[in-house]
Amino acid sequence: MMNKGKELFFTFAKIGFFTFGGGYAMIPLIEKEVVDKKRWISNEELLDVIAISESTPGPIAVNAATFIGKKTGGLTGAFCATFGVVLPSFIIIAAISYFLEAFRELSLVRYALFGIRAGVLALILKALVSMFGQSNKGALPYILMTASAAAVIFFDVNAIVVIIACALTGIIYSMIRGREQ
Repeated sequence: MMNKGKELFFTFAKIGFFTFGGGYAMIPLIEKEVVDKKRWISNEELLDVIAISESTPGPIAVNAATFIGKKTGGLTGAFCATFGVVLPSFIIIAAISYFLEAFRELSLVRYALFGIRAGVLALILKALVSMFGQSNKGALPYILMTASAAAVIFFDVNAIVVIIACALTGIIYSMIRGREQ
């Protein structure tokens, strides 16, 4: 179990060190490492982990690491994966906070942050396209996606309300479909 714990720690530490922009930007790297390379979980399981991670309190990357670590290596795996994904952020934020005030006004720093933001947007869009491509197709997902986006963007509906409404819709739909089959 200790080897699995070390493997989980270093896998998620690598993801944490080389991904900027938060959990959504980490999704493509998590998919590459955990699904494609390590084959710890399937694409479908990753979609479930992401859905659960978005719906539970806390950062998506931390939640995803905890779920994947638990599934792969039990309680020790959950701890190692979570610590691995959190430690790089802690180190980077500590270093940045120490030096940021001194370098904040440098053009090079502003340009670098501008470039990082653009890269993060690309990673988030990649995650969106990947998740959409792997999700179930049918009218209901398109309707929920459109209604959710409209509710949040145009009507300023709280995201928590949207998540709960989508979850309830999915449960009801599955129960109805279960009766039909």
